Amino acid sequence: MLTRDEFQPLYEQGPDALWSAVSKVQETLVSQQQQIDTLLFRLKELEDRLGKDSHNSNKPPSSDGLKKPVSLRKPNGRKPGGQHGHPGRTLEFAQEPNHIVVHSPTCCAGCGTDLQSVLGKTSQRRQVFDLPPLSLVVTEHRAEHKRCPCCGKRNGGVFPQEVTSLLQYGPRVKALGLYLLDAQLLPYQRIADLFADLFDAPLSPGMLHQAQQTASARLQPVVEKIRKALTQVPVAHFDETGFRVMGRLRWLHSASTALLCYYTWHPKRGKIGMDAAEVLPHFTGRAVHDGYASYQQYTCRHALCNVHHLRELTALWENEGAEWAREMRHLLVQMKQAVDRVRTQGRTRLPVLQEAAFEGRYQKLLQQGLAANPPPVGTGGKRGRPKQSVARNLLLRLQEHQEQVLAFLYDFAVPFDNNQAERDVRMMKVQQKVSGCFRSTEGADAFCRIRSYICTLRKQGKQILSALEHVFGGEVIYPEYAG
Repeated sequence: MLTRDEFQPLYEQGPDALWSAVSKVQETLVSQQQQIDTLLFRLKELEDRLGKDSHNSNKPPSSDGLKKPVSLRKPNGRKPGGQHGHPGRTLEFAQEPNHIVVHSPTCCAGCGTDLQSVLGKTSQRRQVFDLPPLSLVVTEHRAEHKRCPCCGKRNGGVFPQEVTSLLQYGPRVKALGLYLLDAQLLPYQRIADLFADLFDAPLSPGMLHQAQQTASARLQPVVEKIRKALTQVPVAHFDETGFRVMGRLRWLHSASTALLCYYTWHPKRGKIGMDAAEVLPHFTGRAVHDGYASYQQYTCRHALCNVHHLRELTALWENEGAEWAREMRHLLVQMKQAVDRVRTQGRTRLPVLQEAAFEGRYQKLLQQGLAANPPPVGTGGKRGRPKQSVARNLLLRLQEHQEQVLAFLYDFAVPFDNNQAERDVRMMKVQQKVSGCFRSTEGADAFCRIRSYICTLRKQGKQILSALEHVFGGEVIYPEYAG
C-alpha cells in the first residue's frame, strides 16, 4: 500500500501516473492473494496428511504409534473374552498317562503308626502335562555286505534314499527349522540359537538355507496345482504389497480364498507383475481387490473393497465436514447389515424393492457429492488436465464402478471387503519387520512357494509341522482344492 508521502507526488503528476501506481498495487495484491491461496491449500494438505491413520486411510495400524486406536466397528454390547455357549479349550484327564507317581502316607498323623505295609486307595488324582527332556536321537545306519554262497558275488546293503551323507540332520530337524523359518518367520540366526539352547545342536544358517531350497523344489508341483485351482474358483481375493529383495523394492502378489493361498513376487507392481503370477490372466470368476487400476485391465468381473471406501469417507467427513460422505458411509454399512440379516435367513437375494431403495439412495448421495465437488477450473499456465480433489476422485470411482462397489448387494457370494487378501499379506509385512529383506532371489522364491503351501494347509486345518516332515521324507501331502 502507498503511504501519504508516496501518494502526494503521484497525485500532483496527474491521473495517468496515479492510475499506473494503483495498477501496480493491484497486481501485487493479486499475486499475494494467489500465494496465500497456494499456501492455504498446501497447509490443508499437510493437516489432512497428519490427520490420517488406520481408521480413515489405508495406513496400517502399526503406523498409528501409541495413540488409542479408532475402530470402524461398532460395539456389540458383549463383554470381552469367551461368550456364553462357547465350547472353550482346556486340559482334559488323559486315560493312559505315561507315568504314574503314587504319593502314600508313611505313618499315621494321629498316633504315629507305620503305614508302609497298609494297602492304600486312590482318593485324588492330579495330572501334569509337560515336555519330555529335549535331545536329539541319533540313528546309525550300517550297510552290510553278504557273499552269495552259490556264485560268490559280493552284495552290499543299500542306505535309505534320504540318508545321503556320513553325518546329517533328519527330516524332523529340517521340518522344525523350516517351520520356524517360514511359518513363524524367525531369522536364520535366531533359529540356530534356539536349536543350540534346546538341543545343544550346532545348526548352521547354511543348513537351514539348503533345507529351504530342497523343500521349495519338492513343493513346486503342489503350488502349481494351487495356482491352477485359484483360476477356477468363483470368487478370489487379490492384493499386493511391497517388500525388499537384495535391498531393492519389489512387489509381493497374492491370490487367495478361504481355503487356498498363492504368493509370487515381481519387480513390478502393476499388470506386468500380475501377468507373471499367472492367476488373473486365466481367471474367469469375480476378483475382489482394493481398486488398484491395473486390476481393471482384466476381463473378469470385479468387486471393490468397501472397507477402503469407508475409511476414505470417514476422512472426508472428519476433515472437510462433508455431510454426503457421512451419509454414504452410513448407507454402505446399512447395506451390509441388511445382506447379513437376509443371509442368516437362508435367502440368496434381497427383496427387489429393498434393493431398489438402496440403489436410489446411493445415486442420490452421489449427485449430492458431485454437486458439492464440481470439476476443477483449468489454469492457462499449466498443461494437462487440472488435478481433481480427493473427494471428486472418490465420487467418480463410486459412480463409474457402481456394480463393483455394490457387488456384495447383488451376489451374496461376494464379500463386503477384501479382508481375506489383507490377512494373507499381513504376515509378509511381519516377516520383513522381523527378518529384514531377502538376500537372494532364490530365497524370495522359496519363501513364496513354501508360504503358499503352509498358508493353504493351515486354512484347511492340516497339521503344518507333520506336513513339512513328509516333504523331507519324500511323501508330500497335497491339500484339498475347493473354492
